[in-house]
Amino acid sequence: MTYTPVAYDPYDFANRRHIGPSPAEMEAMLKAVGVPTLDALIDETVPKSIRQNTPLSWAPLAEHELLDKMRAVGKRNTVMTSLIGQGYYGTVTPPAIQRNILENPAWYTAYTPYQPEIAQGRLEALLNYQTMVADLTGLPVANASLLDEATAAAEAMTMAERSAKSKARGFFVDRNCHPQTIGVIKTRAEPLGIEVIIGDPAKLDPSAVFAAIFQYPGTYGHVTDFTDQIAALHGAKALAIVATDLLALCMLKEPGAMGADIAVGSAQRFGVPMGYGGPHAAFMSCRDDLKRSMPGRIVGVSIDSHGNKAYRLSLQTREQHIRREKATSNVCTAQALLAVMASMYAVFHGPLGLRAIAERVHFLTNRLARALKAAGAKVSPAAFFDTITVEVGVGQTGILAAARHEGLNFRKIGTDRVGIALDETTDERVLQRILRAFGIEGVPPHRAQLGFPEAMARTTEFMTHPVFHMNRAESEMMRYMRRLSDRDLALDRAMIPLGSCTMKLNAAAEMMPITWPEFGSLHPFAPADQALGYKEAIDDLSAKLCEITGYDAMSMQPNSGAQGEYAGLLTIQAYHRARGDAQRKVCLIPTSAHGTNPASAQMVGMEVVVVKTAPNGDIDVEDFRAKAAAAGDRLAACMITYPSTHGVFEETVREVCQITHDHGGQVYIDGANMNALVGLVKPGKIGGDVSHLNLHKTFAIPHGGGGPGMGPIGVGAHLAPYLPGHVETGGEEGPVSAAPYGSASILLISWAYCLMMGGEGLTQATRVAILNANYIAARVAGAYPILFMGNKGRVAHECILDTRPFAEVGVTVDDIAKRLIDNGFHAPTMSWPVSGTLMVEPTESETKAEIDRFITALLAIREEIRAVENGEISCEDSPLRHAPHTVNDLVADWDRKYSREAGCFPPGAFRVDKYWPPVGRVDNVYGDRNLICTCPPVESYAEAAE
Repeated sequence: MTYTPVAYDPYDFANRRHIGPSPAEMEAMLKAVGVPTLDALIDETVPKSIRQNTPLSWAPLAEHELLDKMRAVGKRNTVMTSLIGQGYYGTVTPPAIQRNILENPAWYTAYTPYQPEIAQGRLEALLNYQTMVADLTGLPVANASLLDEATAAAEAMTMAERSAKSKARGFFVDRNCHPQTIGVIKTRAEPLGIEVIIGDPAKLDPSAVFAAIFQYPGTYGHVTDFTDQIAALHGAKALAIVATDLLALCMLKEPGAMGADIAVGSAQRFGVPMGYGGPHAAFMSCRDDLKRSMPGRIVGVSIDSHGNKAYRLSLQTREQHIRREKATSNVCTAQALLAVMASMYAVFHGPLGLRAIAERVHFLTNRLARALKAAGAKVSPAAFFDTITVEVGVGQTGILAAARHEGLNFRKIGTDRVGIALDETTDERVLQRILRAFGIEGVPPHRAQLGFPEAMARTTEFMTHPVFHMNRAESEMMRYMRRLSDRDLALDRAMIPLGSCTMKLNAAAEMMPITWPEFGSLHPFAPADQALGYKEAIDDLSAKLCEITGYDAMSMQPNSGAQGEYAGLLTIQAYHRARGDAQRKVCLIPTSAHGTNPASAQMVGMEVVVVKTAPNGDIDVEDFRAKAAAAGDRLAACMITYPSTHGVFEETVREVCQITHDHGGQVYIDGANMNALVGLVKPGKIGGDVSHLNLHKTFAIPHGGGGPGMGPIGVGAHLAPYLPGHVETGGEEGPVSAAPYGSASILLISWAYCLMMGGEGLTQATRVAILNANYIAARVAGAYPILFMGNKGRVAHECILDTRPFAEVGVTVDDIAKRLIDNGFHAPTMSWPVSGTLMVEPTESETKAEIDRFITALLAIREEIRAVENGEISCEDSPLRHAPHTVNDLVADWDRKYSREAGCFPPGAFRVDKYWPPVGRVDNVYGDRNLICTCPPVESYAEAAE
């Protein structure tokens, strides 16, 4: 008898680890959908006229092969002690935070906390972050968070423009701001008609500006009290912004004490590795009366249905979706995971620990300055915190080379100076190496001597809330982080079926390299020859993304999807200007577009013209044609999402692209739904000129509770010369992010995903994503109307369940969303793109068992709605309206018209591993009317419980 080996390949990552359904499960699902094969389903779903002819080319790696490759690539990076500063510093990530937050899927696989009942843990951590920022900056309100310091500064500029009473069009920028911040501000200002005035703060003319931004400490180290300049600005009805450093503020007078209106900066040095540029949480804080103009997310304190304290996102959480082209910002992503890390760093050290770290850094810098001066060097500034500048004349090249010989990177400033910025990782040995680079042996003794005037020293307390004074034994810290994560529902517990958000597997092997020092410890402005590993990874990822999309070039700079939209539209504008078509300002956008689309168009100075949507959800081609013709030679672009936001492959996409091109416009295809395209359709080959790719959706970067993300843009060859440039790397156009490659370290995740999936695996993932969505649509179609389908009755990778008919008996989409929590699920996307609906996207990573559990939950909820429809129970008395049910509900007196079992253990819910939300339904209106967005005193919790 001949032995037959098994055909099973345990190292096939795509089909055994990433893609959820097994081949046998797929057969059963195809049967339910009513098609014989997966190929047949794809033929019925994706128009053949747009399908690509050639398969994606590269072979896959197994997980262990990937990690071997990553080790080899990491070795091509040279890890030096970078003392470049410029907003990026070495820091010590406490291992407890690295292991329990950064490397913990309970934290990194969570979604944005739009469903607050299942996000109380991360909301508390983010409230801690806001409190830390507000305390350190001396301003009462902070957000959580923005993308990086440079874009936070640009957001502060536009926030000030709409808030200041001054009618001036100038914006003053301190010449001591970081160069990348100046670059991003100039990029943002130009299309908005804001005049950027760069100069010496001592010569500021307050009457010429609506606001000014000062760097504190300055990029070359200067510590300056801006109280007088700020008072002068206020006298001219202008606002003052201070870009600052949180560690410095542990010792220095805070911006609020100077009278600042807004403070911005980066929380990177609070335990977050440099990662060649990111991701890092930027912060913004402001005066209380400006809070309703603040961009980004603000965590607030409200109450739940029992009157207990509960956290939620407050105010303009999705302002760009509500106000669209009238929106003041297109911010859609935060840096939640990194903000959580920074907040835990503050909890870990407490105010005394932070003060001790700041003092240690400062006194080491003082010793360095004293040693250099004693040796005859000319050191500036006179007042500094952690950064000094040394005049070295024609010896600059030699000093930089000597530093590199010592394993150090100094900052090259002009042709005759070097900058040296010390940080938390600096110790006595590093100090000796720095001085050896200058030919100096030995270091002066320690003295607790300030390097700035005593009048500049901080006199106020900060971080007084008990959370920053808890016992910092690692056992207690570990338990605190665990308690918070247990209050949340993330992808490590259950499917998160969010339409348009693509919550897929974030494989452990993809995540591991980002915490390796070979990748995490690189400064974004380190010499290029020290980052050859990053170059290999970024170049290869770019090549693969070009092959996937059909575009010719990629920019990896945008560090969110909305930032990618903005960068793509700027690229289109630069192209038109170069061709002498500066009059092209009209952007056609369908009503079904993402809210960030019209907001992005407004930010680049385009005029948004809205195109109607046909009853079946498609773009109304005749309305599109008429509006393109009306725009004529003023047509700059159209912005479309494909497949459509309604979850359908529109047959007319080539026609829409052609109409745009016929009138001289460029086609922007929003890449939000690339999970339905990879390996099947190349947007660059069906008429697209530019697309952004949400790497945190399609390409496996985890959402991290609301960020980080990356939104690189692909363009046709004709647009390539107009991609974003950067002050550190050259390029004609201005930067859109602080670092040349955005949040570079998380590009490794998407690269690893592409390498392990291989071209064939990526294509299969797309096909299975479409199968999973159609399986759900087929199974629930009799219970819930499916709002939009293609010509052959198929959906793409997501489907929209119409819950509006249930409003007739009082059941809302909120009721269904909250009831799903009782089943142990995060709700699908609510009321978007159509109000009163649920948009479901299962992704390819979910197994049939988990999808079936979700379907069971949906069908059980439909039966509860039916009971209301039949008059068996009122909506107010039903479990729908009381959802979600907490443990307190379970043990409290029960006088409801349904059983405890029905309320707390509905079909689909686990019994042994049941998820219990920590709070009942959160009162949103109360939270906005009674806005509290820093940690409330502990007594208030006791009062609420009484």
